[in-house]
Amino acid sequence: MSSVADVSSALYRITLQPSGRQFDCTPGETVLDGALRHGVVLPHQCKTGACLSCRAQWLAGDLRPDADGEDSASADPQRSVLLCRARPLGDVTLACRELDAALPVTRLPVRVGAMEPVAADVMVLRLTPPAGQALAFRPGQYVDVLLARGVRRSYSLANAPQPDGTLELHIRHRPGGLFTGQVFGRLKPRDVLRLEGPFGTVDVQAPHIAGRPLLLLATGTGLAPVKALIEACIAGVTRRPVTLYWGGRVPADLYLHALCLQWAQQHPWFRYEPVLSRAPAHWHGRRGHVQQAVCEDFSDLSDHVAYACGSPVMVAGARALLVSQGLADAAFYADAFTAAAA
Repeated sequence: MSSVADVSSALYRITLQPSGRQFDCTPGETVLDGALRHGVVLPHQCKTGACLSCRAQWLAGDLRPDADGEDSASADPQRSVLLCRARPLGDVTLACRELDAALPVTRLPVRVGAMEPVAADVMVLRLTPPAGQALAFRPGQYVDVLLARGVRRSYSLANAPQPDGTLELHIRHRPGGLFTGQVFGRLKPRDVLRLEGPFGTVDVQAPHIAGRPLLLLATGTGLAPVKALIEACIAGVTRRPVTLYWGGRVPADLYLHALCLQWAQQHPWFRYEPVLSRAPAHWHGRRGHVQQAVCEDFSDLSDHVAYACGSPVMVAGARALLVSQGLADAAFYADAFTAAAA
């Protein structure tokens, strides 16, 4: 008879196809956490299940597909599971992509170099690391701001890597928010914050898709990682067609509208389409939602790559609509913002 100690110390072997790579998960651990603990980098972004980036095919074995849902189910090669939610109950075989080695996750202090209120409820923070301690990251990744008592808040990096190591964050004020209240209240230049990162995987620049036309969909401060990706395109040698659809309710929500117009004027490969859902009468741009605007412009997306960043509702809607227009499901990348509790 197995003892409680035997059960608690059990390890479940995870096998990835088509590579055949294997690693172990402990009881109660998600597949994604187990993979990252072993240095196996799998597609992921939000770690909450909202962005759907970590989907994999469940080929064999026993697992609980959803940490807060059903207890178990039978393996089904036609069924996708989210690696950030799925917890193995035994040995499991999954089919999913593997990525190149992750950049090291580090903690570092940063000094607030500048604070720019770009809208009534949006602050751009520019942060400076200590000399010689620049954070290594890729455009599209995010960092955690470390607060008191173990609390942390996640924010996308809004710039491509800079020679001086400067980091940019776009902070939207949320009433009662623990960190946003600090940013819009007592935070001031030269104050010190603690960061940990980078996290997430956005590989829209991967070699096998680097030449395909890129569609960028953002709402609100979802522009932050999109801005980093655009800056990387500007700095790089690849001139793939890039179209940005940035959505808001009213013109003031497009807080870097002038910068986006400037990019469109300076770079013939870049196109900018602002979209408002509650546009005033004098608005001459697009009306509605960003995902609808994409489908109005493209009847066949089979050769495109798309990245969406915004609310879970927008991301889910964009995925459904763009795939219905021919976009390969594997060519849709996303980061869904979920507001943390105060």
